[in-house]
Amino acid sequence: MILYHGSNVIVDKPVLMPQNRYLDFGFGFYTTTNKIQAISFAEKVYHRRKEGRKTVNIYEIDENKAFAECSLLRFDEPGEPWLDFVSANRSGTYTGKSYDLIYGPVANDDVYTTFNLYAAGVLTKEQTLDALKIKKLYNQLILTTEKALHYLKFIKTVPEEEL
Repeated sequence: MILYHGSNVIVDKPVLMPQNRYLDFGFGFYTTTNKIQAISFAEKVYHRRKEGRKTVNIYEIDENKAFAECSLLRFDEPGEPWLDFVSANRSGTYTGKSYDLIYGPVANDDVYTTFNLYAAGVLTKEQTLDALKIKKLYNQLILTTEKALHYLKFIKTVPEEEL
């Protein structure tokens, strides 16, 4: 599986760094299977930090081996378990089991409004899930432990001028 990570720097040796905000799948090194998603994230990171340059790092992972040898939480669709998990992580209230890898749909910019309406109680769980069904959601793979990072192989970086 080919994975992308958008950043403002080259990340040839990924590390787990403390985060200052709550993300979809909690703490970890975030990658996506979609290059366009990674480019969008690189642009956001660059503009937020105002240093470095827009960069997409490309990796490879043998998902058969990694998924078999690591603890894995996998969501194949944006269903109720996924919505509950993402909502708990985004609110900082998740206290469940930890995993080496978490794989599933990414709640990208197109669905933030839907999530915010759900979190505010404007939409019910059913309305939220119905709204998400019509969105094109890409997948992300989050590596949450050093064990998981060992399966990730850096391939190359695509610099800003080639994006």
